[in-house]
Formats: sequence, C-alpha cells, structure tokens
Amino acid sequence: MTVHSGKAIIFSAPSGAGKTTIVHYLRSRFPQLEFSVSATSRPPRGNEQHGADYYFLSQQEFDNRVAAGDFIEWEQVYQQQCYGTLRAEVERIWKKGHCVIFDVDVKGGINLKKIFGANALSIFVKPPSIEALEQRLRHRATEPEEKILMRLAKAAQELQQAPAFDYQLLNAELEKAKAEAVELVAGFLHTPPQPLG
Repeated sequence: MTVHSGKAIIFSAPSGAGKTTIVHYLRSRFPQLEFSVSATSRPPRGNEQHGADYYFLSQQEFDNRVAAGDFIEWEQVYQQQCYGTLRAEVERIWKKGHCVIFDVDVKGGINLKKIFGANALSIFVKPPSIEALEQRLRHRATEPEEKILMRLAKAAQELQQAPAFDYQLLNAELEKAKAEAVELVAGFLHTPPQPLG
C-alpha cells in the first residue's frame, strides 16, 4: 500500500527509554512537526486525554476500524492492547504542509518506515542499559510489578531490532540526546530549529 505526500519522522524505543521526552522537545524547536496521535484499545493512564495522547477506542471499535481499512498500520502489542496509525490523522497533518512525527513502539516504527521509505527518518532511542531502563520504569511508578517485568522482557527483544532503523540515538544523557536529535531532524527537514527561548 502506498501513501503519498509529505515527510515523516519516526521515533521508537523500548518503554522508558525517553523517546516521548525527546519528541516533545523536538516539537518545541520545530513548529512544522506535528504529532501523529495513535489509536489504542487500552484504557487511559493517569491524566491521558482522548485525542491528545491517544484516540482511545474500545476493542470492538478498533476491530471495526481495522476492518474498514482506516489504519496505515496497526498491531497487537500486548494482549487486549492494540495500537495503530489512522490514515486520516496523517493526511490531516500533511494537508497543512507539516511533517508528521511519530512516537510509536518498535514494531510500529519498522512498519511505518517500510510504508514511507525515503520520505521517513526512523530513529531508535536506546537506553544506556537494561538496568537503566528498569530504574526509569520503576521510578515512573505508574504500573504494577508484572507490567514492569513484561515491559523489560519486551525491551530485550526490541533492542535487537535497533539496526532496522536509520539511526540509533543513545539516551544516556538527556541533554546530549536532545541536541543530537535536533541535528538529525534539522538535516532531514533542511530547516534550522527555532532558537531556544
């Protein structure tokens, strides 16, 4: 399936590697970057808002939209937890002449890169180690122990997928990782970032 039009930047990482922090920082520096809000069948966590953090759909709604062909890509990440990219969301951003920025899991990132090809820059955010990742996940204190263990097991598998991305960004020191991300994105978009205000 071909998708025509604008550029896309894809950020993927194991849970807790810091990709969302980096994506939010990039959006503050590049006004033309617009976040592609994913759809998910999981319930909201904490203060998450429908339409801002995710489009929260019931499993039935999600399945119906898959059947209708509304997704560019989707997958079941955990049991009863599907995530996907809505075609309408990407087209909405491109119509404005903006660049889509994705904050997606590793499988989703690989799928999106295959779909967008040379029009996409795919970046894998690497934690310094699995131990550091475990510390970050525990520090978040948003999930029960079995969820943390599940995420760590998944992270070990996801780290093996890093070579499938255009670039591997090590997030050992956040400021350094952010600066490196700005350089990568500026090169891809051929536009300078906004000055830090």
